[in-house]
Amino acid sequence: MPDRLSRRRFLATAMAFGAAAAAPVHAAAPAIHVVKDPNCGCCTAWIEILRAEGFTVTTEHAGQEALYEFKHLSGIPADMASCHTARIGGYAIEGHVPAADIRRLLEMRPDAVGLAVPGMPYGSPGMGPESAREAYDVYLIGRDGSAEVFSSYEAA
Repeated sequence: MPDRLSRRRFLATAMAFGAAAAAPVHAAAPAIHVVKDPNCGCCTAWIEILRAEGFTVTTEHAGQEALYEFKHLSGIPADMASCHTARIGGYAIEGHVPAADIRRLLEMRPDAVGLAVPGMPYGSPGMGPESAREAYDVYLIGRDGSAEVFSSYEAA
């Protein structure tokens, strides 16, 4: 005699499928590799912010010469430099770039080197409280070394 699906079992199965269909679909955590000075606390703070934002972060400690070489090989112009350089999805990320801007870059997929926050602006991610932030820009670096504003953050 074939199994008959009871009304209770049918409803339970239907509810389970409905719950699964309504559950958000999470993309794999973006993997980012950061090259930094081993003694830099603000770099470590930025890495922790990225982890809290769902990124999978690997780090590599480098001395000053090796770090500058990595920046150069990644296409970061000297005037866009900051304290750490990362690679994600074929792009370079220089300095304290907010996680939302990295995600937007990965969604847009422009033909570019990547993003940079030159220097170390106070209040950028990993550089002190956002509530005391100084104004700063995130730049999109072109393959020719040019830079244009990708996003701007006003002073708090």
